[in-house]
Amino acid sequence: MKINTFKYGKYSYEYYLVLQNRKTVALTVHPNLNIILKCPFDYGADKIERFLKRKWSWLEKQVQYFKKYKKKQEKKEYVSGESFLYLGRQYKLFIKTAKKPEVKLEKGKIIVFTNKSIQDRATNKKLLEGWFEQRTESIFTSQLKDVTKKFNYDFAPALITRKMPKRWGSYLSGRKIILNPLLIRASKDCIDYVIVHELCHMRYKNHDRNFFKLQESIIPNWKEVKEKLELRFL
Repeated sequence: MKINTFKYGKYSYEYYLVLQNRKTVALTVHPNLNIILKCPFDYGADKIERFLKRKWSWLEKQVQYFKKYKKKQEKKEYVSGESFLYLGRQYKLFIKTAKKPEVKLEKGKIIVFTNKSIQDRATNKKLLEGWFEQRTESIFTSQLKDVTKKFNYDFAPALITRKMPKRWGSYLSGRKIILNPLLIRASKDCIDYVIVHELCHMRYKNHDRNFFKLQESIIPNWKEVKEKLELRFL
């Protein structure tokens, strides 16, 4: 998979080119505005250019539609009916009144119980964000513990959760790794991949042959998982 650029008049699009053992060409625009073009291995640059020009009108409409969608998704109102990503799935939010404020996950729904008005968006936000923080800490800690067992380290790496604008994870000297809390939106195999990647850096600083050999020994399909993480959850 590599990133290419398609230009059409004043418009310019970055897209992921995925070459596969397939007979047809597939163009997809995801809600996060990632554009993916899947082609047969022998599909040349000229054919790709002609295909994208034929599809330009559709592509631009999809991009504009999802730009509006993304803007709406990023500006949460914390009211019933909104959706939130959690562990790779979309969950619809429901706000209900109750004597005890709490948050529950039930069959595709995140239910926020509040002892305030259901229209009190500040309280709804505080309750939901607190729940996400607790779940993030719990799941990251559990996954790190399980993944570390696959390495022969004689220590338990320390975990730090910190927002990072362009990275899912990072390795710090002193046997510490950082995980981006937004990673809680991704599925557990993606979370494990990021953890494995950073734990590999504890042994090999650079992305050399030994690094990737170790990473592949832990997650043989790491390329597919990485692609899913980048295309679906970025």
